Amino acid sequence: MKYIITTKKSVNQAAEDLEKAVAAHQFGVLHIHDLKATMNKKGVPFEPECRVFEVCNPKKAFEVLSEDISMNMALPCRISVWEEDGQTKIGMINPKPMLEMLSQSKKLSQAADEVQATLTNIINEAAA
Repeated sequence: MKYIITTKKSVNQAAEDLEKAVAAHQFGVLHIHDLKATMNKKGVPFEPECRVFEVCNPKKAFEVLSEDISMNMALPCRISVWEEDGQTKIGMINPKPMLEMLSQSKKLSQAADEVQATLTNIINEAAA
């Protein structure tokens, strides 16, 4: 259900490269959550670097939402870049099994399969 890979890059470099790969695949970054900064600002001593990217392809989102508007609860897709045990990781929850748990629509399954393939490529490119 998860797709996670390790990269030799720093969190900052992996995040920068992720933004470039997202754009190269006609997705956009809607927001980046910096969990370390947010938690520390709220008085919670959270030390690992962790950035959560909300990404979206408007055409695919329209396709999904036109089929089932309640899927708005599963959008946008998220890709995370974080440090764990001295390593930088990039990962996501795979869209296809998640959407298949929420809907039996063949059209949604096909859209999720296409998005998952693209997001996997984006992650692989950012990690390379």
